[in-house]
Amino acid sequence: MTIADEPLPTTPSTDDLLAELREARAQRDEIAAEIERDGEQSVQAVADAVGEATRLFHRYEDSATGTGDFEAYLEFQSQFAELVESLPEDLPEREGFETANEAVDQRTISESDFERAREAIAPAGEIADLLDRREAARERVDDAERAVTTRLSAIDRRLDELADLRRLGDADLSAPTEDLTDPIERYDDAVREAFDDYAESTPVRDLLDLIETTRLYPLVEFERPPDDLLEYVRTQAVGEEPLPTLLSYAQYSGSKLSHYVEDPTAFETTVPVHRTYLDRIDAEPLTVGSPPPADRLEHLAAELVAVVGRFADEETVALARDLESLARREGYDRIRDAVVAEEELTPEQREALKNGEYAAEEERLREDRARLEQALED
Repeated sequence: MTIADEPLPTTPSTDDLLAELREARAQRDEIAAEIERDGEQSVQAVADAVGEATRLFHRYEDSATGTGDFEAYLEFQSQFAELVESLPEDLPEREGFETANEAVDQRTISESDFERAREAIAPAGEIADLLDRREAARERVDDAERAVTTRLSAIDRRLDELADLRRLGDADLSAPTEDLTDPIERYDDAVREAFDDYAESTPVRDLLDLIETTRLYPLVEFERPPDDLLEYVRTQAVGEEPLPTLLSYAQYSGSKLSHYVEDPTAFETTVPVHRTYLDRIDAEPLTVGSPPPADRLEHLAAELVAVVGRFADEETVALARDLESLARREGYDRIRDAVVAEEELTPEQREALKNGEYAAEEERLREDRARLEQALED
């Protein structure tokens, strides 16, 4: 096993995250206050008016200016005047629209008239922009809060790692670690031998059926057989051959293969393409390795008994069954900590435990977590 030991990145810092959250919220509140000053409906009405005025400018500026299309000139003046007349008397910055209308209410309209009209409604445009600015400010707050939440999750992960490291640092290295490692090693050796014998002698269809069955046992992590390969060995006579024979056939030429299988084409399009999968089949998913936590070992052992009992002798099954009892042994976790500490703690980690680096880091992280949690609640 590997001891997780990944300190948090130094950037952005907790101070940076909190500063961004404060600034984002202040910006959001400032914009909300500006909208509230004029009223949501009034701001929306201004935005609609600015949008319509801008549309008219864009549509008619080229055709209604100078000696352009006289009909377009009349349409523009009429539509812009109607727009201004339709605006409520108390609409914020209504005067700007009236000034804009005066700018374009000429016998001929020039580009400079359009420019003066645009400048006249610019203050109204700033009010209209409040809606987009509010949306952007809300997104900024959401992003800032999400960044804080992400950092809190990372802090919790790191605190869990530090707790594991401190526990291992406190491990009793005089504990009888062989009481755990020896039974597991005996079982692992036995199941490897039993599975190798089984894979070399049993029909490959039975081997793949066994592996397929382990889908019912999630802690026994075999890679499931490809569907087409499983179907092939179940329905073809060559499925009666053991795995080594099937792998040797996969190296034969088509003419040679025809002496050993009924349908060489079906074989060549099914078996060789899954050669990598077949080569990787071994007993490792059935082994335990370094002692896992007691509750996992107990559940794993129960699944191993069910799976190993399908192909191994009773002695190997009994060794798997002994693991269930081992997981329930008093002091298992204490001894396991000693095993992991002996096997996995690096000299640097031992030194960090000794000089209090991890303890100081934990204290800093707890302080940061409290500040970040409080900021989200505010």
